Amino acid sequence: MLTRLLWRPWRPARPHAVYYLLGGGTSFFLVLAFTLNQVYYVTVVGLSPLQLVLVGTVLEATCFLFEIPTGVVADLYSRRLSVVAGASLHRAGMLLQGLVPTFAAVLVAQVVWGTGSTFLSGADQAWLADEIGEDAVGPVFTRETQLALALTVVATLVAGGLGLLGLGVPVAASGAGLLVLAVVLLLVMPEEHFHRTPAAERDTFRHLLGTAREGLRVARRRPVVRTIALVALVVGLASEAFDRLWTVRVLESFTLPDVAGFDGAVVWFTAIALTGTLVSLVVSLVVNRVAPRLVRAEHPTWLLATLVGLQVVFVLAVALGGSIWLVLAALWGRGAVGALAAPIRSAWLNRHLESRTRATVISMTSQLDAVGQVVGGPPLGALANRTSTSTALVASAVVLSPAVLLYARLRPDRSLPSGGEQDGEGGVAGLAVEGDGPTVGLRDGRDDGQAESGAAGGPVA
Repeated sequence: MLTRLLWRPWRPARPHAVYYLLGGGTSFFLVLAFTLNQVYYVTVVGLSPLQLVLVGTVLEATCFLFEIPTGVVADLYSRRLSVVAGASLHRAGMLLQGLVPTFAAVLVAQVVWGTGSTFLSGADQAWLADEIGEDAVGPVFTRETQLALALTVVATLVAGGLGLLGLGVPVAASGAGLLVLAVVLLLVMPEEHFHRTPAAERDTFRHLLGTAREGLRVARRRPVVRTIALVALVVGLASEAFDRLWTVRVLESFTLPDVAGFDGAVVWFTAIALTGTLVSLVVSLVVNRVAPRLVRAEHPTWLLATLVGLQVVFVLAVALGGSIWLVLAALWGRGAVGALAAPIRSAWLNRHLESRTRATVISMTSQLDAVGQVVGGPPLGALANRTSTSTALVASAVVLSPAVLLYARLRPDRSLPSGGEQDGEGGVAGLAVEGDGPTVGLRDGRDDGQAESGAAGGPVA
């Protein structure tokens, strides 16, 4: 019976409904876990700053290493099987770290959970395109994003309520919810139109190396591409420590009073996460209104340099601020800056890319950001252990600061590819890099450092 269910559902449902269930359910349960996860790590598990950063490093490294091997399942065997496996591994990772509050268990959970993320990565969207056709997926993606945003707000509030029972409760409840979701998907998720991906189109390690070589070739020829790639690396080097350590800074430096008799840390961090989500949402709505003017800026170098400079200032304010309200304002400001910069940068990059190399270069910048996080996080975590969290956050701001100069020194590139301007102006909203906007649609669960806060926002670069 179980073997049969792995390949054929018991009662197939409409693909649209299954996709909403998958996207909305996964977003809800991941935000349920992430809202207070960092507080749980610090106050219950007792992780040091270095250990906190190593948790993120292990997660990033797992996702990077397993992205291609697990992609074979979705490409060769079944996208449905890949999605169900991803949801199941997410469940196992959440339950493990929620029920066993030790550093070793949390590290193992990151490997399990990160592997599940790679099973989910892209498989859900590819499955939907197979089942309903590529031309019909746009409205479904839009509605699922709206659903995920609404459920993000609800999940944050539920996490706060469950957190009053115990900081490990939302994490364990998330794992239990993901288990139920995986079982439901096994029973109702159809797959009638799966076709194996041709060998030439599959992701392999050879393809990964080819992507890097092609991206470097384009970067050498186009200063804008080279600059954005370098900025992505710099931001990765700086961001992992900030995303993990700002929670420690708040808990160490300020007394969070109880609210109406309820635990202060739970109430305050729930409010911080909820406010951060709403701030990013408002900024995103404003950007959507003014984006046509901003993203058409032919050379937004000084605008982006200013936004990165603001992010450096916000990180320093979090590190050195003597008032809780100053620190929180800086957190939310950093998120707002990321939401504002994302479509401007993305459109600018796309205007300087030819269609045949666009996906390659964007993939390369994502890889550089991931490499930066893996390389840059542990040294800053070790610095926090040896000195203080504030010192490590100041160092994070210093590491980020060269990005300002990289943008400011860039001169206009007159060698735009033919048709690049038109290509870059369309569909700006879809070009934002993951993590730049509100914490929604967290189906793969990779960016947990930002998602846990709901406030830190994504990198500017």
